[in-house]
Amino acid sequence: MKTLRLVAVLLLAVTLSAFTINSDDKGYNIGDIATDFKLENIDGNMVSLSDYKDARGFIVIFTCNTCPYAVAYEDRIEALNKKYADKGYPVIAIMPNDTEVKPGDNMEAMQARAKAKGFTFPYLMDEGQEVYPQYGATKTPHVYVLQKTKKGNEVKYIGAIDDNYKDASAVKQKYTENAVDALLNGKTIDTPQTRAIGCSIKVKS
Repeated sequence: MKTLRLVAVLLLAVTLSAFTINSDDKGYNIGDIATDFKLENIDGNMVSLSDYKDARGFIVIFTCNTCPYAVAYEDRIEALNKKYADKGYPVIAIMPNDTEVKPGDNMEAMQARAKAKGFTFPYLMDEGQEVYPQYGATKTPHVYVLQKTKKGNEVKYIGAIDDNYKDASAVKQKYTENAVDALLNGKTIDTPQTRAIGCSIKVKS
């Protein structure tokens, strides 16, 4: 009996150890430096963060055409770009879904959606799905506010755009705006991380 208990304890320890090792592979935390990327925009050009020489930071948003949550936030994402791009924090939208699973998120559909909505921000495709896992994005939409520092693009905020996806007029906490405003004013972000609300990012099963 003692031997069985010892084996059980050892198995539990190994299991917990495995989870601990893997916990570092779940994307960025606050204070991490984000790796740059090079992704295709809807206009056919390749876009990187390094292209934005005058930017003070970025509002990176993983989003798509087909998720109802993402669609509900489209106007608010556009409003974020219009409010903050000229202040040095442009929106960089990235579509992370596998397009075989979600054909409505293919490049042609992205182009059509951007034209219909009048997007003023780049709308990039994470072809090969290599970028969103680096960030640790799990939802559409999922926001990462980055600030340019001497070390690189430092992650300052992760999470939701605000606290009410259903009704923009009923929003009480504008998490992303509050974060960017704090950075622009040299202040500490009161809520640096929130839970992203949206659809799961689609991958091949």
